[in-house]
Amino acid sequence: MIVNPLNSSTIAAGVDIGGTKIAVGLVDAHGEILAQRSFPTEASLGFERGVERIVRAIDECLAEVGSSCEFLEGVGVGCAGPVHPKHGTIDNPYTLPTWDGVDIVSPLRATFDRPAVLENDADAAAVGEAYFGAGRGARSVVMLTFGTGVGSGVLIDGRIYRGATDTHPELGHLPFDPAGPECYCGVRGCLESLASGTAISAAGKTAGFGDARGVFAALKAGDKQARAIVDRAISAVNTAAWTIQHSLLPERIILGGGIIDEHYNLFADAVRKAVENATLNPRGCTDVQQARLGNLAGIVGAAQCLRIAQ
Repeated sequence: MIVNPLNSSTIAAGVDIGGTKIAVGLVDAHGEILAQRSFPTEASLGFERGVERIVRAIDECLAEVGSSCEFLEGVGVGCAGPVHPKHGTIDNPYTLPTWDGVDIVSPLRATFDRPAVLENDADAAAVGEAYFGAGRGARSVVMLTFGTGVGSGVLIDGRIYRGATDTHPELGHLPFDPAGPECYCGVRGCLESLASGTAISAAGKTAGFGDARGVFAALKAGDKQARAIVDRAISAVNTAAWTIQHSLLPERIILGGGIIDEHYNLFADAVRKAVENATLNPRGCTDVQQARLGNLAGIVGAAQCLRIAQ
């Protein structure tokens, strides 16, 4: 007979869906991952195939820890947006073209006969950090993730802040330079088009550096063109932090993502300067922290999204 190795209320599945990879894990009530799997998204294979592989991965994880689906609290999904949490649908033609308009919650709920929820992947990562990482103890948290794009999540009193129709505010698309690069969001010079890894790589290719790594390597060697590219990104981050500070006044700003993993101090200094220069706000009310959960934030946060939704 299969028994649950833990308390029956402590196992939740977290699913982190990106444009290139899906990560699945079982997460306990303390934010610890008990078992996990990852595999290429391969959106070209279609949505139904994707759900089948997610279900199989959850089943494999349950078998690994010696449990069964009867002990599963449910499934939390964090997915690259746009998504619609209220309806459980993915509306992302940019990185998941064959999944556009699909309902991912219903098949997972039906398969496991357990609750299932959907959140934007940046919100899920922010939840993971807020409960189990760099945001612990803070009442209000803003997280910015710098990678292929610039993701954002806002939490107030442990709950995801939602905009109209329960949708996700996109702080990564705040505009700063009308003469800057054009973004798929419809404006020029937004934060993502200036400070994401993709943006820095694009500028680096134009200058002959190859990619973002090449830009930062050239910066370290004292190259002036590389300095200009990075300064432009840092300026956008500084202005974004100023805007966030005056509009949301969070207790904590968390920075994460691949770019931050390697160049945290560059970006954190820009954010701290904006916070310190916000003379209309009380001094010392906001601190800046580096994300602690890394690539696991999405899995941990997605599972926690399920718990806080119940």
